[in-house]
Amino acid sequence: MSIRNPLGPQPRPGHEFATLGGGCFWCLEAVFEELVGVVDVESGYAGGHVADPTYRAVCDGDTGHAEVVRIEFDPARISYREILEVFFAIHDPTTLNRQGNDVGTQYRSVILYHSDEQRRIAEAIIAEAQPSYGTEIVTRVVPATDYYRAETYHQEYFRHNAAQGYCMFVVAPKVEKFRKTFAAKRRKATA
Repeated sequence: MSIRNPLGPQPRPGHEFATLGGGCFWCLEAVFEELVGVVDVESGYAGGHVADPTYRAVCDGDTGHAEVVRIEFDPARISYREILEVFFAIHDPTTLNRQGNDVGTQYRSVILYHSDEQRRIAEAIIAEAQPSYGTEIVTRVVPATDYYRAETYHQEYFRHNAAQGYCMFVVAPKVEKFRKTFAAKRRKATA
C-alpha cells in the first residue's frame, strides 16, 4: 500500500522538494540519487484522483497518477534550475504520455511545483529550451498536491536490481548519459 503525503512530511530545514515525472520512476530515481546536493529521492505517485493508489492501479491507467520522484535537495549545493536541467536531459519532454516503450498517462512528463518560485523557474526553462526541440515540449507544470510513496520494492530499484532486463536496457543507458553529461555534478562513487 502506498503512503499518503498531502502536505508533509516537509523537507528538512533549509531544504526543498522537487517532484518530477518523466517516464518510469526507476529511471529518474537512479539518476537523481547520484546528483550532488540531493539528500533523498523517493519513488511515488502524484497528480491523480484516487486515494492510496497501488502500482497495479497506476499501471492500469485508471487513477490519473503519474509515476514521479520526490527529490529532497539542499539549495545551497544545487539549485532547482540545475535539477530541472538534469530532468530535461534524461527524458524526452516532447512525447505525450510516453517514454520509449513505456506508454500511458502514468509516464507523462510533468513538473509538480511546490512554490511560485519553482513554477516560475519551470516555465522559464521550458520557454528557453523550446527552440532547441523540433517539436513542442509537452511537459505539464502543475501544483504539487497529494503525493503517495510507492511500495517499498520500488525504492532504490535500480541499485538493487541492476541485472534485471528493464534496468539493463532502459535505466542503465539513462544513468550513463547522466554520468557523461553531468560528471562534475555527480557524487563520487562510494564502495
